[in-house]
Amino acid sequence: MNEENKQPLEEEQVPQTQAQEAQQPQAEAAAEGEKEEKNAKAKKKKEKGITFTREQVEQMELAAKQLESVKDQFVRLTAEYDNYRKRTTKEKERLYQDAKADTIREFLAVYDNLERAAASEGGEDSPHKKGLEMIFAQYKEILKKLGVTQIEALGQPFDPEKHNAVMHIDDESLGENVVSQVFQEGFELGGKVIRHAIVQVAN
Repeated sequence: MNEENKQPLEEEQVPQTQAQEAQQPQAEAAAEGEKEEKNAKAKKKKEKGITFTREQVEQMELAAKQLESVKDQFVRLTAEYDNYRKRTTKEKERLYQDAKADTIREFLAVYDNLERAAASEGGEDSPHKKGLEMIFAQYKEILKKLGVTQIEALGQPFDPEKHNAVMHIDDESLGENVVSQVFQEGFELGGKVIRHAIVQVAN
């Protein structure tokens, strides 16, 4: 192809390029306008907000009331369960202490017998007496480990909550209403009397 033929082709391409360049700003402007229109619609929709019908509002209010009612029921049930747990824990502890006291009370007769045997007359060097004293001391130690304490009575003011008076005497050497003799020891468990001390009271 000679030079003369090439020149017209180049001249044809120049107008086409110029046309494309002329169309490009128009396309960009159209795209920009479309974008602005979308933004305007979105803004208008946002400003408009969400609207509900009366029926929908009533349903939401009903749901809110039901939720509040369920919440109140849950709080009440939680409180009731907590009270039940505390109450049953106390009842279990009380039942355990009562059963423990009843058992110890039955064994106090053995304590009385050991006390009398250890206090009976006999040779101090007697193996039998020493054995009884050792057993009695061990028995008292066991009671102590179980939380059993002996009620103080001799020389103490008479206390009807802890002492059971079976005799009265007049003794000027003692104060009024004072325990002068103990016939049977009394015991407590956890501050609760499991056996009253049987005593004699002066004046």
